[in-house]
Amino acid sequence: MHNDEELPLAICRRLRIDRQELIGWSIAKKSIDARKKKRIFFIYTIDAQLRNESTVLEHFSNDTLVSEPPGQTYLMPESPVACTLRPVVVGSGPCGLMAALLLAQVGMKPILVERGKSVAQRAKDVQAFWRTGLLDPESNVQFGEGGAGTFSDGKLTTQTKDRHHRARKVFEEFVAAGAPPEILYQASPHIGTDHLIRVVRNIREKIIELGGQVRFETKLTGLEIEGGAVRGAIVNDGEVIPTRAIVLAVGHSARDTFSMLEQNQLAMEAKPFSIGVRIEHRQSLIDQAQFGSCGGDPRLGAAEYRLVHHATNGRSAYTFCMCPGGEVIASASEPGHLVTN
Repeated sequence: MHNDEELPLAICRRLRIDRQELIGWSIAKKSIDARKKKRIFFIYTIDAQLRNESTVLEHFSNDTLVSEPPGQTYLMPESPVACTLRPVVVGSGPCGLMAALLLAQVGMKPILVERGKSVAQRAKDVQAFWRTGLLDPESNVQFGEGGAGTFSDGKLTTQTKDRHHRARKVFEEFVAAGAPPEILYQASPHIGTDHLIRVVRNIREKIIELGGQVRFETKLTGLEIEGGAVRGAIVNDGEVIPTRAIVLAVGHSARDTFSMLEQNQLAMEAKPFSIGVRIEHRQSLIDQAQFGSCGGDPRLGAAEYRLVHHATNGRSAYTFCMCPGGEVIASASEPGHLVTN
């Protein structure tokens, strides 16, 4: 293990250059190799800016570990033709927030509607539920600005491969809104509930600054459809918002919304899902198993693990997301239902 001052020296050694030739550098990816408990390494992928970059690349032309950095820039779509009716985005979880933000960034001035409350007020309702058991069906761990992830540590891991770099775009917007910059290169990034309330609020304010509108306690209760095309979003059982495009980002718990969509004969397809069981370990046990005597070193952070079993019938069993130092919390969104996370 090392301190941060050693990184530029290691870069120069690896590239066989003098220190003055290194103009700048940034971490592209960081992970831990703990296969040998007595020799634990941080593994880095570094983007380095050099004075004589072409010469160095030519020198390492046969080295697969040194190359030009791959592009990671998300290319925004061309701005659409101006339209008189604004698109409506339903739900202000991560999907809805990012959809509204990108629509706002291309000048479409979306209307974002959320059945729950703003993140600050929602946090008060969630705390009241945990303290007293009094549930607000429209403002809870599932519903409200930021979505369920706001109170579930905000994990940002995905196994989806995306040549368009959309995930990178999401990460960069989170950082611009106040998330820790380390999420851009960590192997298992998460924002953390303590940061998310501020991040979510800042994304909302950016949407509004770009001409969008955000409406809380505004629930999608129906659709106006004519000739097989949407003509309006019905909210709160009465008001009609004229629109020609609706983005549904309602999450997995909005069962009443899915019933409404079924009644309107919208085509829907079931998505496969996994069923599992939560197992609680002492963090010190996992740290010791993964890092040996170095377990507990603050430079390593909390250890994680992942296991997969592939059965002969083609199915698999695997460990899902870990939450080091987390708590089991009540997450109900409907009276009389028990949900934990």
